[in-house]
Amino acid sequence: MEHITLLIGIVIVTALVFDFTNGFHDTANAMATTISTGALRPRTAVAMSAVLNLVGAFLSVEVAKTISGGIIDESAGIRPEVIFAGLVGAIVWNLLTWLAGLPSSSSHALFGGLIGATLVSVGTHGVHGEAVVMKVLIPAVAAPIVAGLAAMAATRLTYRLTRNRDEADTAKGYRAGQIASAALVSLAHGTNDAQKTMGVITLALITGGVVAPHADPPLWVIASAGLAIALGTYLGGWRIIRTMGKGITDIQPPQGFAAQTGAAATILASSHLGFALSTTQVCSGSVMGSGLGRKGGVVRWSTAGRMVLAWGLTLPAAGLVAAGAAFLAGQGDWGVAAVAVLGLGICGAIWAASRRKPVDHTNVNDGPAAEPVGVVTAALRTVSPPPAGQPAPADAPVADTAAAVADAPDAAGIPAQASGTDSSTPPAPRPRAATVSR
Repeated sequence: MEHITLLIGIVIVTALVFDFTNGFHDTANAMATTISTGALRPRTAVAMSAVLNLVGAFLSVEVAKTISGGIIDESAGIRPEVIFAGLVGAIVWNLLTWLAGLPSSSSHALFGGLIGATLVSVGTHGVHGEAVVMKVLIPAVAAPIVAGLAAMAATRLTYRLTRNRDEADTAKGYRAGQIASAALVSLAHGTNDAQKTMGVITLALITGGVVAPHADPPLWVIASAGLAIALGTYLGGWRIIRTMGKGITDIQPPQGFAAQTGAAATILASSHLGFALSTTQVCSGSVMGSGLGRKGGVVRWSTAGRMVLAWGLTLPAAGLVAAGAAFLAGQGDWGVAAVAVLGLGICGAIWAASRRKPVDHTNVNDGPAAEPVGVVTAALRTVSPPPAGQPAPADAPVADTAAAVADAPDAAGIPAQASGTDSSTPPAPRPRAATVSR
């Protein structure tokens, strides 16, 4: 019993470490667009998000029930070391994608880790396949598409309603709306992602016989999970904030407001239904949708492609790491110790690598280098060019830029192509070259 109690304590600490990484990994979900548009200072934004994540953790336990008794069969012989191995797989994948600046799903990393460790330890009967499909895979595909379409429609409607208004007059109101919608996303994130760690800790307590099966998370579990994700959120995942705020598309205040409002509505609805949704995928889909919704605004598809690839790899990659950890942990006490040492070593190496090119609140808004124009981007610009008077993007084709310069007025306000064509004012004669007589 003492061994089980010690092992459960290790699992709880590891779960809170994962919750901490979840916090700084997902800060971008709520605050990337708010920071990139300058609606809030970076430190102020992450502090507000941290507080609201903590509040959101106390609002619901439906997602926690999905984790503790929906995806994994708690009566199939799941042992605490299996949960420990699953958490190690999720933490390693979270840190790898954070180092790369990719907004992958912490939720799917956790699911993949738990599923991979369970399959190695007890077999396929330990995983509820139907629950995985209905509450993880289908929402993973549908949620970013729905959120993206909603954000695209909202962005187009927003620009249409304010097309005759001065941009400076509306920018202040949109920034205020961004702050309110970012607060709502942070609150929604607390109701969804903080509960996942609650569910894991509750599952560990059930497997150790500490609480009864199908029990709600105890209050101390709710409080500790909320504090861990709030602390991680406050530290800020600046690399991922840069990618989501500057790397996917150039966000303007109306786009940020539309994207965050659509994302918050989607996350809150999924929390109410008990869907363990990936808030990262929802918010990323909303940002892409807002980029397509603004006339002349396009998505950087190379960055989006890497991001979607990371989404697809998250479940199997975290599952493979967790499967290896579960096999090693199943060898006994020395195996659990070996998994802990290896996990700490990998995390330390990732942190050391991140120090070579640090990203923090002082340089988070430094945009990425312009990428080459691809086929998709060029086609979208042909269909929906930037509005008149807006400068061409930095990655615009040279031919388009040259044409814009040719059509631009000169210093006297006369178009370059029309200069010197007025019949009433003949062009000045060219000076003849001087002849030299021998």
